[in-house]
Amino acid sequence: MNQSQGFIKIFTGNAIDVLALRNALEEEKIVAVIKDDSESARLAGFGMVAPGLQEVFVHEDELDLAVRIVESLK
Repeated sequence: MNQSQGFIKIFTGNAIDVLALRNALEEEKIVAVIKDDSESARLAGFGMVAPGLQEVFVHEDELDLAVRIVESLK
C-alpha cells in the first residue's frame, strides 16, 4: 500500500469496481480519493500502457474500516 501525505492506496481496479467501492465507502462516511493515470495521460495528450485502471486512496485514520469494506466486496 502506497502512502502519500496521510493517504494510503487500498485498491487498484477497473472503473466499475472502483465505483462500487467508492459507493460502499461513502455509505460509511469515508471519503475516497480516486486516481486515474490513464485519464490524466489522455488529457495531457500522452498514451498509457494499462488504460482503465484506477487507484483508490483513503486517509490513514480510516484505513481499518476501509480495508474491511474492500475485503467484503471481493
